[in-house]
Amino acid sequence: MLAFAEKVGTDQSVALGAALAYVGDRLGLWSALAGSGPVTAAELAARTGLAERYLREWLSAQTAAGYLDHAAGRFTLPPERAAVLADEDSPAAMAGGFEFAAALWAGTDRLAEAFRTGAGIAWGDQDERLAGAVDRCFRADYRGELLTTWLPALDGVVDRLRAGARVLDVGCGFGSATGLLAEAFPQSTVHGVDPHEPSVRAAEKAASGRASFAVGGATDYPADGWDLICFFDALHDMGDPVGAARHAREALAPGGTVLLVEPGAGDALDENLNPIGLTYYAASTAFCVPGALSQAGTALGAQAGGAGLTAVLEEAGFTQVRVAVRDPLHLVLEARA
Repeated sequence: MLAFAEKVGTDQSVALGAALAYVGDRLGLWSALAGSGPVTAAELAARTGLAERYLREWLSAQTAAGYLDHAAGRFTLPPERAAVLADEDSPAAMAGGFEFAAALWAGTDRLAEAFRTGAGIAWGDQDERLAGAVDRCFRADYRGELLTTWLPALDGVVDRLRAGARVLDVGCGFGSATGLLAEAFPQSTVHGVDPHEPSVRAAEKAASGRASFAVGGATDYPADGWDLICFFDALHDMGDPVGAARHAREALAPGGTVLLVEPGAGDALDENLNPIGLTYYAASTAFCVPGALSQAGTALGAQAGGAGLTAVLEEAGFTQVRVAVRDPLHLVLEARA
């Protein structure tokens, strides 16, 4: 019992510290500390215009969390930690996870009520920080893996994109993956669709004309011959994943491909009992399942695993389905009609 109590106490301290880490992210403190060298609370206050007394306590908390180093009243964010906390363009960027946690905590009253009623919670009814936080959480992975690992693992897709293809990103969110595809393959026409209008507007702004976007659901786009249809961490959020996959199959051009990226879950619960699994199960409980149920549909959940996702695609009529890439964070499936 004592050992378990110590574990719970540690988990609670981490949760409290994460809330303060999010405050630092929101106020730009990680960026202010990056590359600054050792600073006192007073020096950081002068640099940021924030209250020194609050900063003194915050710096102490982040040192206790192991995020900062401390010596003789001065606090330092080493470069390797700055790459994780302060640099949004870093392949190791993870500060968005604190914003994601803040959105989860903000919605716990609504989530508890959904447990009682069984009702869903639409994406647009969640905390307003959620959509941007999700984009921040996945953006570094897409930037690091999509062009170098995921696409090359698909049969003939890169050549088709270089020659000029029609590409669709279903559930595109803020369009980070959509923009990467448009920038890397200017010969191709790239389009994104998402039911959340604020996300679509953010995607349009970020893409600066390189890709086009529209507000719409998983079956609201024309089935007129797409060479590549992508679902980036989105299919499990859809109320009818089989229907969404079936519409994609019908919309493919001859020889076209569906690229499905999902969390890297194992097929059994026991395979997912680790920090990554906990993160995805928490996200699924708070956002993915409620979002799917709000569409009066099937709640696939974020941890369907390769077998579950293959079953969805095969039920949708795909005759060729394979796991092209598997890593601790992602499953990448290739499907052809």
